[in-house]
Amino acid sequence: MDMRSLLALSVLLALVREDKGQKPAVSILPRFPDVFAGDDVTLICKGEGEPIKWFINGDLQSDQGSSMLLTAVTSINNGIYECERGRSKSDPYTLTVEELEPHAQLSPSIGGAVMSKGGGRNLVLYVDDDAYGWKCFVLRGESGFMLNPDVQKKNKTAVIYAELNEAKRATFWCKNGTRRSNAVTLKMTELKVMLDPPAAPALLGESVTLRCEVWGGKAETAKFYKDNEPITDITENTYIITNATQADTGQYRCHATYRYSHISADAARQEGDSDAQELKVIGGPPAATVESTSPNSLKCFCRDCPDNCKSYYWYHTLPKDPRRRLPENTQIITVEEGGLYSCRRLCGKGFSRFSNVYSYKAQPEPVNVLPIVVAAILMVLGVLIVVLIALKRRRRGGSSVQATAQAKDKTTGGDYEQIQLTDQAVYHTLGENTDKDKAKAEAEGGYEALKKRQEEAVYHTLGENTDKDKAKAEAEGGYEALKKRQEDAVYHTLGAAEGQGQGEGGYEALKSVKVEVYQTLSSADSKTPAGESKGGYEQLPQKDKDYETVAVEDNPYEELKAGQQDKKQMSKEKE
Repeated sequence: MDMRSLLALSVLLALVREDKGQKPAVSILPRFPDVFAGDDVTLICKGEGEPIKWFINGDLQSDQGSSMLLTAVTSINNGIYECERGRSKSDPYTLTVEELEPHAQLSPSIGGAVMSKGGGRNLVLYVDDDAYGWKCFVLRGESGFMLNPDVQKKNKTAVIYAELNEAKRATFWCKNGTRRSNAVTLKMTELKVMLDPPAAPALLGESVTLRCEVWGGKAETAKFYKDNEPITDITENTYIITNATQADTGQYRCHATYRYSHISADAARQEGDSDAQELKVIGGPPAATVESTSPNSLKCFCRDCPDNCKSYYWYHTLPKDPRRRLPENTQIITVEEGGLYSCRRLCGKGFSRFSNVYSYKAQPEPVNVLPIVVAAILMVLGVLIVVLIALKRRRRGGSSVQATAQAKDKTTGGDYEQIQLTDQAVYHTLGENTDKDKAKAEAEGGYEALKKRQEEAVYHTLGENTDKDKAKAEAEGGYEALKKRQEDAVYHTLGAAEGQGQGEGGYEALKSVKVEVYQTLSSADSKTPAGESKGGYEQLPQKDKDYETVAVEDNPYEELKAGQQDKKQMSKEKE
């Protein structure tokens, strides 16, 4: 062996001695920037040499492997961790657990923490803001991989498909910069019967549900065990711990009987045991509380939160909708919309636990009666206006009342006809008995013509100038009733003497304003009312006081008769 070969051999032996004397190191997986309460972490002792020893705060631990698994860590797990390989000891590693929750929440869409071999399930990431920019990771053993989440923009969520790929357990989480979600650990079983605890850690005072599941079927009966001790009075496939305490921490398993009846109705009954699964009950981060301070005001409390908790985060959830964050960041908020409300506090690197859910029922909005009142008033005014217009038109058009009752034939003594008048008919009563009127009556034949005020008024003159008519006129009082056959009124003039035409005869027209009923002057056969003269007339009957009676003074009919006699005498003298 030459000198060159001896030199190479010495260098190789030195390198081997240096490697064997390399100092071990403690590392953590997953490589979280911060560890939060409830995380599952694994401490790895890197290096060479046997045996391996672990120390926590200087105390020797029973663990002898190259890794130490810590499940559902809390502040109790805080401390200094060291490992020793052979005769070499690692540098101390300080573990600090934040008694807070991370920014985002990751949880299975269905099921718990245990899956059958070759199975998988969806994990849903919930964030307060946009899910874009978030990345997800999985740790299987000591190997880590990145996963691309499917972002649901509408719901502000992201979904990843979790599978174990032959690993016994795997831890999933997501992060965006320094912010991250909680970690979810899924475990595999190769047995047909499995005990399925929740994927989230069990918290003090909360309920915990353990299910005994059968791969491809359903358990008919089940029996649960804790630390190999049977739990009595449980025959269903579900075991519920209503108020979890530290005493409920332990190893749980179940025994189930089952049949694949969905495949065959005659399938044989089978039974089997599950793997043991750890249930660890922890205190967890401090929880917020929502209380109502008034009918529509809510207040967020967190009595156990650390002093560095400053801001308040409020959340609102509607049926069938995901939880969404509200813009308010004060301790007290005013709510108007119904739904479920919750809150939590921001405390440095993380949050308090979510508060209880407060269900608020929206108050019905007060009815604004002003538009209703205004509409009602307008309707009433409209109706009144229509009624007034109708009444006004009716008055303008006039209303006629026809009285068609006709008495016996007018030629019989003392009988009469009713006449019909309208508002527009104008009549003149018999002429006033002044000296001027008397002189005029004598000069013009003893009467004055009727004045007709309507366009189509029709008048009938005094009786025919026959000898028979003259005699009859003299016998019956020397006149006959006027009769108007027009639509609105009927008039009767006084009887005329022989040889006289219309416009002569010593009388004035009748006058009426409204619908009236008049009686003509009576014949000689009619009865003369007491106190009247012998002129052979009768006062017109009164209806509703809407007429003027015929006023006669000094009996012009006597003058009419005297004038007729004088004319006869003059005619005889001429002859």
